[in-house]
Amino acid sequence: MSPPPTRADTPAALGFRMPPEWEPHHATWLGWPHHASDWPGKFAPIPWVYGEIVRALAPREIARILVNSAQHERQARHVLERVGVDLARVEFFRFPTDRGWTRDFGPLFVRRTSPRPELGIARFRFNAWAKYPDWKKDDRIPERVATRLKVRLFRARAGAGDVVLEGGSIDVNGRGTLLTTEECLLDPALQVRNPGLGRGEIEAVLRDQLGVTNVLWLGKGIAGDDTHGHVDDLCRFANPRTVVLCRETDPHDANYRSLEENRERLQGMRLEDGSKLLRREQSRPGADVQRPPGPHRARHPRGADPGSADRGNSRGGSGVGAGDAALSHPTGARGECRRRRKAQAASR
Repeated sequence: MSPPPTRADTPAALGFRMPPEWEPHHATWLGWPHHASDWPGKFAPIPWVYGEIVRALAPREIARILVNSAQHERQARHVLERVGVDLARVEFFRFPTDRGWTRDFGPLFVRRTSPRPELGIARFRFNAWAKYPDWKKDDRIPERVATRLKVRLFRARAGAGDVVLEGGSIDVNGRGTLLTTEECLLDPALQVRNPGLGRGEIEAVLRDQLGVTNVLWLGKGIAGDDTHGHVDDLCRFANPRTVVLCRETDPHDANYRSLEENRERLQGMRLEDGSKLLRREQSRPGADVQRPPGPHRARHPRGADPGSADRGNSRGGSGVGAGDAALSHPTGARGECRRRRKAQAASR
């Protein structure tokens, strides 16, 4: 059965789509770290890790950095100057945040090429993974970015209600296929993002807002992840036809069963054109690696994570493993789409 038609006023109906992280982009968005409990007992070196991320990005693209205040910006500038970053390649936005996970709460950029190139933001709500009380500042970021950049904002709604979605809960191949998990988007009891919305309603929103036509549902995410099932922990598109999947070989590990089930699901899945999905597998770290506490502890199967891309892309990320950096695409490459990357993955 073919999906129902999109509404005439949605991004998809207007020709917008969410690009994949590998398309060209103009900038990467990062939230300069300040919430010490996200790195229990390890915060001191974290700003320097971010400094190295920006140093790797700046020669090729703009780094757009969220800071809480003038003092916070001075602290960031000090670190960036010490590590040798050309500050002409950095833009600061004094937009206060609760935490720093821009991949999840930052603007999710979409773009179109006709009738003229245009960038927009698919505005999903953020509620701290339906788990933590500190989220209202983070939730304002998409609007504030849209106002500053003067781009169109599309509110993601189902019926009369706003829809909650984090960037780390989805991944796209740019041709119409999206990956996600049932545990994150459909769990009816734990960390429920959108009470009352089922699979069909969620797929309709993803289709209308992101321009996808084919949603692939995996089962559970990584055990113990505070996000409760983000797909970017376990499976990512490497190119339009290939995914990289985490695999656990120890049958006694807490992740063994769920990752095997996901592998079996992928074997029968097809892309938007009906072709077979190619799969590459990557083993998870061994049991001797301690799983740190806190949100987003186990991130991507690949070294980098997309963030909010500032040009026409979608998530962003440069391959340096920047945890929660949101990538930005210039209206030529990836229009502020969020190339989500997670700046904190690099620090784990």
